[in-house]
Amino acid sequence: MTKPATGGAREALRRVLDPTSERSPAVRARLPRLASLVGATVGLLDISKARGDVFLDRLEQRLAAQGAKVLRFRKPTFTKPAPVDLRQEIATRCDAVIEALAD
Repeated sequence: MTKPATGGAREALRRVLDPTSERSPAVRARLPRLASLVGATVGLLDISKARGDVFLDRLEQRLAAQGAKVLRFRKPTFTKPAPVDLRQEIATRCDAVIEALAD
């Protein structure tokens, strides 16, 4: 789609589409950052893509060195959202979560 620009040139008009297909996207306030990792429980979620565990292994070492307790979680498949029970467990047991994407 284009629209006329000054001087006869045509300028591209961009349209951003929401892949979630929400008619009214939910607006959520961001939670405050952790003041420190010391004593915090950080969940590492492996989405089951190739080599994501390699990244998370290294991340776990670095977080532990900074005083965090690390819990590991894994989705059954990367093609679907995490099951509700897994999301609930992460939400109740962790102060923060990091989701790994890799190929």
